[in-house]
Amino acid sequence: MAYNTETTFAGFSFGHRFAALRTEIVEKLAKRKVYRSTVAELESLSNRELADLGLSRSMIKSIAIEAAYGN
Repeated sequence: MAYNTETTFAGFSFGHRFAALRTEIVEKLAKRKVYRSTVAELESLSNRELADLGLSRSMIKSIAIEAAYGN
C-alpha cells in the first residue's frame, strides 16, 4: 500500500521571516541609539541645569529608558 504525504509549512517563507528579523533588529538599534543619545545629552548637563529641570543624576538612565522604550 502506498501513501502520499504532502507536508506544507503554514507560515511565512524564509524570505519573509528574514525580512521580519531584519526589521526587528533595525528597530532595536534605533531605540538603542535614542537611549544612548538621551544619556549623553543629560550627562553633559551640569548639576545646576539638571536641578533646573527637576532631575538628578540618578534619574538619567531611567529617563533615557522611558524615552527610548516607553517603559
